[in-house]
Amino acid sequence: MASAKAEFVFEDVGELLKRLGNIPAGRVCMNPLPGTATERDLLRMHGRPRKLYELVDGTLVEKGMGHKDSVLSFELGKWLGIFLQQHDLGYCTTADDLVRVNAKRVRGPDLTFVSWKSRPERTIPQEQISKQVPDLAVEVLSPGNTRKEMRIKLKEYFGGGVKLVWIIDPKTRTAEAYTAPDAKTAVPADGALDGGDVLPGFRLPLAQLFARFPAPTSAKKPSKRKKK
Repeated sequence: MASAKAEFVFEDVGELLKRLGNIPAGRVCMNPLPGTATERDLLRMHGRPRKLYELVDGTLVEKGMGHKDSVLSFELGKWLGIFLQQHDLGYCTTADDLVRVNAKRVRGPDLTFVSWKSRPERTIPQEQISKQVPDLAVEVLSPGNTRKEMRIKLKEYFGGGVKLVWIIDPKTRTAEAYTAPDAKTAVPADGALDGGDVLPGFRLPLAQLFARFPAPTSAKKPSKRKKK
């Protein structure tokens, strides 16, 4: 297991948060101190107490998750599971999975798909931290996520070998499909997630994914002006 500490030097907490993508300070774990954490620390803290972490340049960062995000990840995983039962193309993992995307960063996408083309032996890795970078990585946005954080993750994913990334926004019920950090296809609320070359034949309308969620509340109406 890799355990080398990252050379992550920062002037203050503000600089640390900036390098992590301007994330909320409450997501940064202080045990061990930022910049000193190893993969061993990640495994020790992951899932305790009911928190999931990622390792970013020697710092444990709590995954931004909530009830809605968890349900959405499960729903998407359900539809992917049904598809993969009919088409044995690979396997999926959920948010508690850990993937080493490069030497200094271990991520836990909300959902992943690994194609058997990437593992022709058709076996599932047994390591606690997988060295098998997925073909598809899915991120469901939480209130604590930032756009800069997502841009950082996109660069890491594609730099590690990911072929397709879906970023799903529960607030707008839309998504973005990336085939490279700067190659984006916007998926509107009435559009559909498409597996493309990674999951050929898979297509899921976003309306179907969000079918069990209450309709978004309409925008607040402007207050009426008082008569003079």
